[in-house]
Amino acid sequence: MNTIWSKFIQGVKTLYYSRKLRFDDRFANRYKALFDLDKKNKLNILEIGCGSGAFAGALARWYPNAEITAIDRDSEFIRFAQEHENGVSFIEADITALPFADESFDVVISNTVCEHIEPSLFYNEQLRVLKPNGVCLVLSSRKGITVAPDCYAQNDYEIAFWKKAEQYDNSIEKYNIGKYYLNEAKLPLVMEQYGFKHIKTGYVLVDLTPDNLETTPEFARAIINADRYSAIESIESVEQTMPEYFSNQEINEMKRIINNKYDVRIKQYDNKEKQWDTNVSVVMIMRGIKQK
Repeated sequence: MNTIWSKFIQGVKTLYYSRKLRFDDRFANRYKALFDLDKKNKLNILEIGCGSGAFAGALARWYPNAEITAIDRDSEFIRFAQEHENGVSFIEADITALPFADESFDVVISNTVCEHIEPSLFYNEQLRVLKPNGVCLVLSSRKGITVAPDCYAQNDYEIAFWKKAEQYDNSIEKYNIGKYYLNEAKLPLVMEQYGFKHIKTGYVLVDLTPDNLETTPEFARAIINADRYSAIESIESVEQTMPEYFSNQEINEMKRIINNKYDVRIKQYDNKEKQWDTNVSVVMIMRGIKQK
């Protein structure tokens, strides 16, 4: 059982609810225009590094005629995905040794995976399992805009807590997080280097601003609570991985502080006290073809 990513890097709810926002149906046309997939044919689509399943679920909605398979090597992500998303076959597997025959899929797609895997391992298996003229889609998060409301500001207790945690946290170096990050110019060059042709690039901007008039109340609260899940699971990761350095009292106090912040932000929203906090995600999309 492999739970490295969900335990040490990103919690299940953090990944799921942030991606539910990013791949909400209101943004579907922006993505589908760049994916440029044939919606009439029954496509076999493979998502690699599916996390807790939110993007795979979106693909199932956007391409109802397709057969969607999604893999991740984290057991907890796969368990959660199977419980929360329908219309997708979720399988625990590794991108570097995919359990599929040659030329099995029409489309292979990934989201924020290429940054963490050595390029030859990342691309060679995708090329192998793609059919001739199959499409490889690589999504990579780029630098966006984040402006937090004043109520999220850290107090002295939080600053001291995270300063202490940093002393004992080596997860980024230990698990090669972002080790293979490339800039926007190098990404398509590497994709071409490993055998893909007719490469195109494009960008999707996802604007998550609770106070925007076009944001429904339900979606606004989802934006705020997705940040809450992320903050709480960051504390729980410290609790699980550094139990010898933090008492239950410290952990519980941090959770109390965090929940209070997000309760305040929800109350501000409900009272129409506009803060104009925002998170604008920039997603780079590369599209390449496996030629015959």
